[in-house]
Amino acid sequence: SIPPRARPPAGRHMILRATSGLLLGPAVHRAIHHSPAARRTVAAAASPSRKPGATMVGPARALHYVFKIGNRKSSADFYQRTLLMKPLRHEEFTEGCAASCNGPYDGHWSKTMIGYADENSSFVLELTYNYNVKSYELGNDFHSMTIKRKDVYAAVQAAGCGTPASDGKGLAVKDPEGHTFVVVDEDVEGPNPVTEVALNVADLGNALAYWADFLSFKVAEKGDGYVTLTTGKAGEAALRLVQLPSGTKLERGTGYGRIAFACPGEQLKQLQEDVKAAGYKVHTPYVSLDTPGKATVQVVILQDPDDHEICFVGDDGFRDLSQVDGAASKLLADAIEADKSEEWHAKMAEREAKMKAHGV
Repeated sequence: SIPPRARPPAGRHMILRATSGLLLGPAVHRAIHHSPAARRTVAAAASPSRKPGATMVGPARALHYVFKIGNRKSSADFYQRTLLMKPLRHEEFTEGCAASCNGPYDGHWSKTMIGYADENSSFVLELTYNYNVKSYELGNDFHSMTIKRKDVYAAVQAAGCGTPASDGKGLAVKDPEGHTFVVVDEDVEGPNPVTEVALNVADLGNALAYWADFLSFKVAEKGDGYVTLTTGKAGEAALRLVQLPSGTKLERGTGYGRIAFACPGEQLKQLQEDVKAAGYKVHTPYVSLDTPGKATVQVVILQDPDDHEICFVGDDGFRDLSQVDGAASKLLADAIEADKSEEWHAKMAEREAKMKAHGV
């Protein structure tokens, strides 16, 4: 692997996309009891107007979640053959991303957008691959992603790689990097079968205060130890915040991800200023990025109280940027073939097998 680098100055290369009736479960009540900010969320949740100290983002759209992958071939095979996703765009870069889309790494990397429908009508995944990084350490920050499609459920069953989900609804399956997906045997109306992204949090009260009170996301569901939030638009992927067990520290490892939303581009600068004024973190300040032959996009990247990264990208530019590329599958396959990293992974697997056989 290669060492992390400091984030480069804004303006370098880039193709980026970048309540009411709160009947909360006991664990949520306990979290809120210890969080004054979260108590303000509950008190103000019935009001649709902007709350004191809050920022108004919207209308926002849930776009994608970013995974770093160490084995591009096995990941591509899993997403296409088991989860039945299709590559939508594939792009190669010769230097690290100005907004750290590929993590804090410099050098050659690629980005593959993969999902069930175009990026403007369905929640998708962004797979980032750093050529000189062959594996990542997963933390406990990412919980799971839920997919509701009968054919995907059947594919997971046929592959024999799913186990009953913890809530008894659907099958849980892990990708080659260790990320959990819950596949449910039902179809949804509309083009987006990715119904939920769940992230673990260390303090549900603090997380709720940030996402619902400050960012003004809508509380859609409350349960014992979790809260589900939405942008308010029907058919989009929801965000579920899940309380870690008491005393468990949230670890992001080196394989941490990023969630992305689109919003009107003219809101981004004010969003950044509101975040600073509230004492929250700005990961990457506002930047407008030009890419030859593609749309210009504006982004601001934030970090919530658990350091989950949140990309807000200007909606108009992203809609232009995120057009489906009919050559994406071939571009990805060609890049994998040219990379030859599968040979490296095979050698490592052989070496580990020999060491295990000798009790090492």
